[in-house]
Amino acid sequence: MFGPAQGLHGATFVVDVAFFRESLTPDGVVVDIGRASEALKTILAPLNYRNLDDLPDFSGKNTTTEFLCGHIHAAMAAATRAGALGPGGEGVSRLRVTLHESHLARAWFEAPLA
Repeated sequence: MFGPAQGLHGATFVVDVAFFRESLTPDGVVVDIGRASEALKTILAPLNYRNLDDLPDFSGKNTTTEFLCGHIHAAMAAATRAGALGPGGEGVSRLRVTLHESHLARAWFEAPLA
């Protein structure tokens, strides 16, 4: 199966989100990094210091690092489409979410916003 990590255990991640677009905004950026950071903070807040198995949205799911990448990707994509990144966010075409559990262990999920 998954080895010793298959049992209940805690994990601390560093979360990176990469935003992709075809060209820079007139201000020379991809997105407003401040707004992107705030959106990510909002997305992560319900997950912090929680048993993920107790969250209704995760009921019956195997909450692997990869699963969490997909969850965060979907939430960030929705925030991007809703305008949470401010002007220029509408030009984002693709996202990559990477979770780093250590310098050796990481996973990511990358997909278009469509």
